[in-house]
Amino acid sequence: MTGRASAQAALETRRSVLRAASELASMEGLDSVTIGRLADRLGMSKAGVIGQFRSKEKLQLETVDLVMEDFRTQVWQPVRHLDAGLPRLLAACAAWVRYAADPGYSGGCLLTQVTYDYDARTGLVHDRIAEGRARWRDSLRRDIDVAVAAGDLPPGTDAPQVVYGLESLAAGITPARLLHGDDETEKWALHGMHAILGLSSMK
Repeated sequence: MTGRASAQAALETRRSVLRAASELASMEGLDSVTIGRLADRLGMSKAGVIGQFRSKEKLQLETVDLVMEDFRTQVWQPVRHLDAGLPRLLAACAAWVRYAADPGYSGGCLLTQVTYDYDARTGLVHDRIAEGRARWRDSLRRDIDVAVAAGDLPPGTDAPQVVYGLESLAAGITPARLLHGDDETEKWALHGMHAILGLSSMK
């Protein structure tokens, strides 16, 4: 195997491990992601898995990075080109609830899962999650501020409170869908987001 082919094979193996880690974390939490369990799921040796990441913490950090990458790809990338302010904010909300309702993981929205796993802890994994979520919150706040300045949202709109409301609705989708079997969560969440923005009459 050539050096380039070997490097590509190693990259594909790493990606397969991270995808398996993400799926496991969505079902059982990020703490369930261990070298041994991933080796069993993938039919690899423990040495083969540990050689990719060197430690459980490194594996968890890269799993979080993959989750953030998925979120950016499915939620932010499709709307980033739109006009700043209300047009992009509404499109982002629609993309966000679609992602939360069907993120591609059996256990539902993994971003929500890892947040609940680590919100009260300290350490590198906590910090990585907080940084990623802070970037998303900042993006939402900027568009809210632009929408207020343009007259599309009322003067005095409390951007942090609006962001909190939007996050709460998105976070409620997975338990409503998986725990209670609600099959209209995407519609309900989007209507709720419009209501928070003062646009409840929108279809």
